[in-house]
Amino acid sequence: MSQIEDRLAAAGIVLPQPNAPVANYVPFVRVGDLVHISGQVSLDANGGIKGVVGEDVDMEAAKRAARLCGLSLLAQMRAACEGDLDRVVRVVKLGGFVQAGPNFIEIPQVVNGCSDLMVEAFGDAGRHARSAVGVYRLPMNFAVEVDAVVAIR
Repeated sequence: MSQIEDRLAAAGIVLPQPNAPVANYVPFVRVGDLVHISGQVSLDANGGIKGVVGEDVDMEAAKRAARLCGLSLLAQMRAACEGDLDRVVRVVKLGGFVQAGPNFIEIPQVVNGCSDLMVEAFGDAGRHARSAVGVYRLPMNFAVEVDAVVAIR
């Protein structure tokens, strides 16, 4: 097991199997030392967290939804690194999308659920540039979606 996976295991974090694409795209594309990971939604074994944040989904559930996205991103990173998360040099950028109600403005705090996980997993190498955007709808009514750009060796 890698040092990163040891760190995750010590924190009680178990990565899911990477999610298969649901449309005409691939889970990730490597160009040089950068891996672009397709958006991961707030899916888990129980069906995930769905709904409109600020209406159907409260702040704590929305942060958990963003963390679920982060777990799926880590699973895709592991796949892109042929099973060795120690090959991740840096989380370069996250793009967070929150299916937000018309009065919900705390989008950055929601996406912190994913950002915090990246720092927990990779330490300073997990600190990243980021976008956090409220959107009208997300695929299949998921509450949160996050994509990533990661540097690997």
